[in-house]
Amino acid sequence: MALTIILLSFALTLFFILVFRNINSRPSSRLPPGNTGWPILGETLSYIPNPAKFMRDRMKMHSHDIFQTSLAGEKMAIFCGALGNKFIYSNESKFKMWLPRTVIDILALTNIDTSSPPWKLFDEHLHKFLRLESMQNYVPIMDTKVREHLEIHWMPFNQVKVLPLSKEFTISFFCHLILNIYDSDQVKELATPYYDLVKGLMSVPINLPGTTYNRAINASKFIREKLLELVSERKKVVLAKKDHVNVDFLGGLLRASIEGSDIISEMELVGKIIALLFAAFHTTSNTITFLMAHLAEYPDVYEKVLQEQLEIAQSKEKGELLNWKDIQKMKYSWNVVCESMRLKPPGLGGFREASTDIHYGGYTVPKGWKVHWSVYSTHMDPVHFPEPEKFDPSRFGEKQGRGIYVPFGSGPHMCCGREYARIKVLIFLHNIVTRFRLSKANPNERVIYTPDPVFVNGLRINLHSQKE
Repeated sequence: MALTIILLSFALTLFFILVFRNINSRPSSRLPPGNTGWPILGETLSYIPNPAKFMRDRMKMHSHDIFQTSLAGEKMAIFCGALGNKFIYSNESKFKMWLPRTVIDILALTNIDTSSPPWKLFDEHLHKFLRLESMQNYVPIMDTKVREHLEIHWMPFNQVKVLPLSKEFTISFFCHLILNIYDSDQVKELATPYYDLVKGLMSVPINLPGTTYNRAINASKFIREKLLELVSERKKVVLAKKDHVNVDFLGGLLRASIEGSDIISEMELVGKIIALLFAAFHTTSNTITFLMAHLAEYPDVYEKVLQEQLEIAQSKEKGELLNWKDIQKMKYSWNVVCESMRLKPPGLGGFREASTDIHYGGYTVPKGWKVHWSVYSTHMDPVHFPEPEKFDPSRFGEKQGRGIYVPFGSGPHMCCGREYARIKVLIFLHNIVTRFRLSKANPNERVIYTPDPVFVNGLRINLHSQKE
């Protein structure tokens, strides 16, 4: 009897799940077409292994303009293509900032209201710190740091793993520039748990021991505790007026907060630093890694980059550091970086919440629904990029239309660190190609998605001296 009841319960549960899925898959005259997948899980497990395929398949199945799904525990509408991107960028009043619960919890963001005074103070200070005029002055400093990194971690070896080394460099420079941390052990202590943190950002939000989400939450707690200690100590220094020079971002922000009326709590500040650290650490290191892979894979592209960089190197005195004028000369090199980011974007896109009913493409996105725009809906579109799977830097000889090429987003919320990232990647590129020729140790090394693309073995690269 008990077995019969169990089987009946299982059958009824399966029946209702199938009915639920079927109802959600029927095109509605008002709601965007699509499928919200399984309860709680949604379509997250289909999205994470390959966001590009997820977008391509559902745009083909449902609509090239907009479709509905469920990711990270939330029902959401995904706007597709350049028109979808431009619609979101151009209608800020219809949307408000939103991030998946997993992202908020893991990054320890206590407040994402961009209109709040503390957020505005942080945002204004960050934009001021990262503005182009400021970044130009950091070119020689970045060049020095890259040279030091290569001397220690690349020059003594015939083969390296690019991903962990690029992560080590990006987080080390971030800690120096933003937090005024120079101690390598202290940097490593912050960097190590970030691997688990990153993997959980778009995971299924089930906080049980052993799950990706749980490991990310624990990593976040550890990082948060360390940063709270750091912020507390720096705050004491600023209050004692011993920090007379605003060299780093944190010192300047704490001073502005103390001297002004918009006080940022230590917990709020730590959450924003964790998010900023993720943006600087994860995205730039991924860009550097895939750039190295593409240079090793396409010798004709490498030769053109090398010639451009050698012209710059040969114009310098021995030991002379790069400057802003040198960066401006790296036009073809930047096209190569852009093509690398098109094929393997450093970020997925962005999220919003509908603050009113939104009518788009013949459908209605109800107020309160979550909204997502994805780089993959345009970066791999053959209409904008013929033969989209082909690596072709010449695509960027002309300016792309708005909403098509969006590795840094667009509109009012475009990434404020885009110039910082551009300068850092180009300086890294310059120092690599003027020292080494590259070849892949394993030409067939697989790329997996977590949901961002990564090489399964960290991209093992053979290094051949330019002097050979």
